Amino acid sequence: MPSITSVKPYLVVRGGEAAIAFYKAAFGADEMFRMTDPSDGRIGHAELRLGDDTVMLSDEYPDFGAVGPDTIGGSPVTLHLATKAVDADVAQAAAHGATVLRAPANQSFGERSALVLDPFGHRWMLSQTIEDVSPEEMQRRWNEETAA
Repeated sequence: MPSITSVKPYLVVRGGEAAIAFYKAAFGADEMFRMTDPSDGRIGHAELRLGDDTVMLSDEYPDFGAVGPDTIGGSPVTLHLATKAVDADVAQAAAHGATVLRAPANQSFGERSALVLDPFGHRWMLSQTIEDVSPEEMQRRWNEETAA
């Protein structure tokens, strides 16, 4: 059995400096540290604190296979950001350049959620718990919704 202790997203972006500024302004991220490439000023590695978690980030380094969503035509990955005020947080992200792909709405699984695309090609699902729903009840509701 692996001895894994955590999983942290590592975002690759085109425009690391601007991405860090966006995540600070839009999501309230705190920059823990960064390493800047002395040859050209790109962000070689940065760590941001979002709530209780860490997101790592770098600029693109195509020679190492590190490319962002814009370079490859999008990303199949969505980051889930738990929030206490999804409507306000979506509005704040949009005010700083995120595109709202799905407006906040109550979901049958007990969350109010929305989907935004940041200016660097990463999708974020912002979600706020509004009701405690058991897995069995979630399945029952989903079955009911899809049967209609």
